[in-house]
Amino acid sequence: MRKEPLGAPFAKLWFAGAASALGVGLATVATPLLIASRTSSPLVISAAQGVAWLPWLLFALPGGVLVDRVDRRKVMIAVDWARVVLMGALAFAISVGHADIAVIYAVLFLINTGEIVFRTAGQAMIPAVVPREGLERTNGWLIGGVTIMQNMIAGPLGAFLFVAAASIPFWANSGTYAVSAILITMIAGSYRVTPKASESESAAAAAAAAAVTVAVAEPGQAGEPGRDAPRPHPLRVVWAEMAEGFVWLVRQRILRTMAVLIGLLNVTLTAAMAILVLLAKDRLHLGSVGYGLLFTVMAAGSILGSAVGDWLIKKVTATWTIRIGLLIEAALHLVLATSLNSYVVGAFLFAFGVHGALWSIVGNSLRQRLTPPDMYGRVASTNLFIAAGGNCVGALLGGVVAAKFGLTAPYWVAFVVAVLVAAGTWRIFNRADVAEAYAAQPAAPQAEPSPV
Repeated sequence: MRKEPLGAPFAKLWFAGAASALGVGLATVATPLLIASRTSSPLVISAAQGVAWLPWLLFALPGGVLVDRVDRRKVMIAVDWARVVLMGALAFAISVGHADIAVIYAVLFLINTGEIVFRTAGQAMIPAVVPREGLERTNGWLIGGVTIMQNMIAGPLGAFLFVAAASIPFWANSGTYAVSAILITMIAGSYRVTPKASESESAAAAAAAAAVTVAVAEPGQAGEPGRDAPRPHPLRVVWAEMAEGFVWLVRQRILRTMAVLIGLLNVTLTAAMAILVLLAKDRLHLGSVGYGLLFTVMAAGSILGSAVGDWLIKKVTATWTIRIGLLIEAALHLVLATSLNSYVVGAFLFAFGVHGALWSIVGNSLRQRLTPPDMYGRVASTNLFIAAGGNCVGALLGGVVAAKFGLTAPYWVAFVVAVLVAAGTWRIFNRADVAEAYAAQPAAPQAEPSPV
């Protein structure tokens, strides 16, 4: 069967994402090199990771509220131009020798704050840009583009550019943000959603609004005819909207389960990957190049999964894509805990890369199919918040467990957790329920043009 083209708007969105991913990859490689050139403190160097992840915990949920209130295309453009200025300022500071650690931390924090809004808005735009039947193919293209640019090309290129001049990777990153902003500007149309809740949702919202109004009203004013009711405090409104997205996700059995799984498995995966460099050196006897190649083969697996994901998911069904992925996750940790053969470890990292891409395609596509368009930003940001929480905990946990119980201990813990998770969720991802989720229609209409 001939596949319908995804269209020019998606092509611009894809090229924008690829350009942005290349720049992010260059800066990701160059930033630790830049900090290490200014200090030898492991704490200061590792703190950069904490600074980069902190915005995801602080602003992921409010970012979803923002994305659901504004034109998603316009907010992506605004974020990109802001990042052009920030990264350009950092590159200039490096060029003139005034980029101290505090400046680098500040830019990292602000750039990642923008990334939260940009990524959430980009995911929320997809269902309005491509046809429903093309969601799996779309997500496969997006994941593949980011993987190639950020993980395959940017790694060696970023290191090479940094050696030429420390500021060049950051100037390049600023330029890629500008390219992304221009491409997104070229996408026509409005991507602001007008909420149209169902009858039950409207009743619940009205009750909540009434409760807030009564709570803040002055005595004698509530319910008086002809008097304007006091408006709820803006922070209460934002909190209520965040809670609405969270509650909606909690009520969706499959989406809720996948979100919890990703958060939990991110704890064990990040803990395992945080000490992979030590495993590669002490047990696999690999040098720096060999260690880097482990990530290269994992990225290659992700590219393959992105390329064949649409076809493979249709062949084996989303149910078995999820279930087999859980088994691969458990097998990877078992191999890392027991194997002394770098080729075996590389093969399982390749398989894990395929699994990671397929899981992202299934998870993103299910959310885009099921979530009401006016809530997609909040639901997507809730998933990002849970995933980021797992990453933060895992980054701290890996070193602590390895130091106390031995180098392979985090991998044994991760293996046991993955087995328990697979056993506990196996029946939830049954064919009937997953097929029903794929066939379901969102509870609200698609995006409508905003008033001019």
